[in-house]
Amino acid sequence: MCGIAGFNWKSELLLKKMCESIKHRGPDDEGSYLDSEVSLGHRRLAIQDLSEKGHQPMSNEDGTIVLIYNGEIYNFLELREEFIRKGHHFKSHTDTEVVLRAYEEYGADCVQHFNGMWAFCIYDKTKNILFLSRDRFGIKPLYYYFDGDKFMFSSEIKAVIEHEIPREENRAIVFDYLYFNLTDHCEDTFFKGIKRLMSGHNMTFDLSSKEIKIEQYYDTKTRFLKEENDHQKVKEIFTDSIRKRLIADVPVGSCLSGGIDSSSVVVTMRKVDPNAEIKTFSLRFPGSSIDEGIYQQEINSMVNSVNFCVTPDPSDLMNDLQELFHTQEEPFSGTSVYGQYRVMKLAQDNGMKVLLDGQGADEILAGYHYFHGYYYYELLKQFDIGLLLKEANGCYAKSKSFSPIIYLCLRMTPSAIKKHIYKNHKVPFLSPDFIVENKDRKDVRWDIYSLNEALYSSLATYSLPHLLRFEDKNSMRFSIESRVPFLDYRLVEYMFSMSPGQKIHEGTTKYAFRQAMEGDVPSSILSRHDKIGFATPEDKWLKEEGVRDFINQIIDSESFQSRDYWNWEMVRSMYEKLLEGKSSSIFVGTEIWRCISVELWMRLFIDNKGCVAE
Repeated sequence: MCGIAGFNWKSELLLKKMCESIKHRGPDDEGSYLDSEVSLGHRRLAIQDLSEKGHQPMSNEDGTIVLIYNGEIYNFLELREEFIRKGHHFKSHTDTEVVLRAYEEYGADCVQHFNGMWAFCIYDKTKNILFLSRDRFGIKPLYYYFDGDKFMFSSEIKAVIEHEIPREENRAIVFDYLYFNLTDHCEDTFFKGIKRLMSGHNMTFDLSSKEIKIEQYYDTKTRFLKEENDHQKVKEIFTDSIRKRLIADVPVGSCLSGGIDSSSVVVTMRKVDPNAEIKTFSLRFPGSSIDEGIYQQEINSMVNSVNFCVTPDPSDLMNDLQELFHTQEEPFSGTSVYGQYRVMKLAQDNGMKVLLDGQGADEILAGYHYFHGYYYYELLKQFDIGLLLKEANGCYAKSKSFSPIIYLCLRMTPSAIKKHIYKNHKVPFLSPDFIVENKDRKDVRWDIYSLNEALYSSLATYSLPHLLRFEDKNSMRFSIESRVPFLDYRLVEYMFSMSPGQKIHEGTTKYAFRQAMEGDVPSSILSRHDKIGFATPEDKWLKEEGVRDFINQIIDSESFQSRDYWNWEMVRSMYEKLLEGKSSSIFVGTEIWRCISVELWMRLFIDNKGCVAE
């Protein structure tokens, strides 16, 4: 796991500045390659083959291909043997060299042979091109900027803005965030002109013509198998995914929230390696309704793992806030991101370099409660009223919530009415002129009417992309490689090929996976129907004295009041009602946070000031 950076001219000083800005991604080694056409830089976090043979940039024998690479190819051992049989010679035991040989063998189609996560750039001198690629689901980031002449890219935005490029916010993306609560859903970032290469895409930059060509090489929609309903097969694929992600020349631990996903990861780690020392890392809030300590303890006792936990408080958040925004680089929708940040710091403090995590499970297993609404609508369209009522009754019996029925009603509501509801009830604090300016912006979720469509959009657009951004930035800030076994493409494709009734069954989400893990994961955890994860007591924190003073200072500031995104007086009123316990919306804390988040991001990255300074 590493950091990469580069551009299409020669400048050793600028390249060094870019690589220095992302040194946290690779504290173990650094390297560069420069000629008259390109400057390529690399920071290494040594995981496979810790020797100098893993140094990057890495070239082939005649120097015509130069690679800088961030990621892990979990089937690299199989590919290595294949390439040896085809006459290739290896000087290291790294997966980096396997990527190099794969490009020699297959060209751009090399990515079709990888099982893993990656973002890389290959300088092909024979074609005079830069070939860049990002993994199937966007686990590893890749940002770029191109003004028609100068092309630059990096693992993080902070390296790109080391260049003298305009610092301007992308107002349409700010709108999507404030209005729809969407981030990381398209190629545009919050920075005008800086884009992300989307998941499952390759890019070719022609160094002669200075033209960019982007092609999608993977789409889950096109990979559906025939309908499958074999729970044992789910377990087999998941176990092999864990097995592959335990391959490393450094110890591998795991995040552990106490939910089904992370618990399944940890018990399967023990199953794969009965004698390994397993370290787990958890978030705790003793005495709180979101505390999952009892489940964490059950798993740790069961597999005999060593657990480390952290309990951050509001003063910690205030102390770390500027660094948190610097780490994430773009606004984020709540303080749970900070919970994950602290878990990653805890892992680094205890000597870890690799963690497994359950990210992606909810998107492929139908874990979120709002998926019920899409399933109900699908059943309604099929006139299967009996099954719909059975599902609704089952869901209510387990959750005591009518929210799935509300989601069903939203599916049935025309877009014009949805816009009216948003404008007048969901985001009334936004400036009318700002809404008119962005009247053509859409939320893709408004046009989804089946469970599989919802799962696909959640995976590709509106849920997983921002969660993976949080995951990557938080983990790499502390030089931790985070591996996500639920996003093994074999498991994703198999789960998507299952019928809707295998994903949601009698009000139970993740049904097929729960069935697959019976006998391995304790029934006390498999029978859970709440959804917590690395949640923090956000509404409570927003009322704490230190946080309250900080937010009041932000709202009263000249810069906040001068932004044309919102009516600052209405935001002030919303916050006062939250403090008084008189808020009529359960989402008001999140809405206030989004405004604060944009303001802090603007100060830090656009105004080039600190989070507190005016």
